[in-house]
Amino acid sequence: MSAPHAARARASLRRHARNAMITLLHLDASARPGRSGLHGHGSHSRRLSARFVARWRDLRPADSVVYRDLGQRPPAPVDAAWVHAAFTPPTARSPWMQQRLAESDMLVDELLQADVIVAGVPMYNFGPPATFKAYVDNIVRVGRTFGFDRSRAGEPYWPLLAELGKTLVLVTSRGDYGYAAGERLAPQDHLGPWVRTAFGYIGIGDVHEVAVEYDEFGGERLQQSLERASADIDALAERLAQQHPRRAA
Repeated sequence: MSAPHAARARASLRRHARNAMITLLHLDASARPGRSGLHGHGSHSRRLSARFVARWRDLRPADSVVYRDLGQRPPAPVDAAWVHAAFTPPTARSPWMQQRLAESDMLVDELLQADVIVAGVPMYNFGPPATFKAYVDNIVRVGRTFGFDRSRAGEPYWPLLAELGKTLVLVTSRGDYGYAAGERLAPQDHLGPWVRTAFGYIGIGDVHEVAVEYDEFGGERLQQSLERASADIDALAERLAQQHPRRAA
């Protein structure tokens, strides 16, 4: 896209944004508190998730952003009390059950209000960090994000968010390289497929993934991967900012 054309596209987006807005939910799950490029030993996933949000804000300044740092303030893991409370009908819940589910309810409410979810999730040991797993366990809720009826013919489970048009942007970083489809480590990627499965289960199937590789190698290969991912982030933010349905203010 030429510079004048890009400038006109950004101006058009800003005009539309004055009359309509949507909500971004920005999640970070890295154990590293800082961002690479700004802080020593900073997180690549935090760096790129922040880049996406900054690019989106530039294009659509009227949209709201809700931020949650799962890496520094992780949700409480699911336990027996949580399961007991979640599978008790809401009208039959005791006060302690409501209290146990209060955090989960808050996380689900945030998710329901969001139109675009931007999740910075590094790969730890081929899968998601425990903090992000705890988050997903808290938002996959019977009666809130998926339905269940054992008497229902065929499939007793169904997604409750499928008609809401939500989009997930997964921004991840990997220590090794070659996790893309058809490459040497593709079968060992248990992060991207797991995220798509979990969010698809509740009805969020529009998923876009951008990844940085070579973190453990450093040097020029890491820098090139960061540059490619940054360019992909910018292009994705511009495309989704133009394509994502707008909600009247």
